[in-house]
Amino acid sequence: MFFTSFRFKGISNLFFSPHFNSRNIPTNHCTAELCALSEYRIWPGTGKLFIRRDGKPIFLGSSKAQSLTLQRKKPAKLVWTQAWRRLHKKGLSETNLKKRRTRTNKIQRAVVGLSLDDIKKKASQKSEFRSAQREAALKEVKDRKKANKAKTGGKTSVSSVRPTKVPKNVKRR
Repeated sequence: MFFTSFRFKGISNLFFSPHFNSRNIPTNHCTAELCALSEYRIWPGTGKLFIRRDGKPIFLGSSKAQSLTLQRKKPAKLVWTQAWRRLHKKGLSETNLKKRRTRTNKIQRAVVGLSLDDIKKKASQKSEFRSAQREAALKEVKDRKKANKAKTGGKTSVSSVRPTKVPKNVKRR
């Protein structure tokens, strides 16, 4: 394992240069690295550079990050890391959270007794027409009942009278 504290060449070196000129100052001299564990920014002059056996350099922002990396802890399982926050959808703006939902389209289908054309005809009829039909049907049923009653002479039919219940054989102790 090879650790080194890293620093970037900055303005401080230029001030002591004999060729210092205000126009020679680099504009984008301090680029912050990202910590491999926490994904926090590591500013110049801080953090450690860990070079793995395969030669890949890993920037670590703190000794805590270094310790957890060497223990091979997964960043997604540590609550304070950006990986965990991303995994658990924390800190997202509300605009990103709103998902467009597809609206369900209502489809009319034929029922067993009626075809689709009949259903559409009934839906297009006016409510007064349908209520008049309903009243006519009720009147017809009432007339039929009256005719039935007159035919039987006011007596109820035998089938409508309920038979008396016979008690079941109950086992006695």
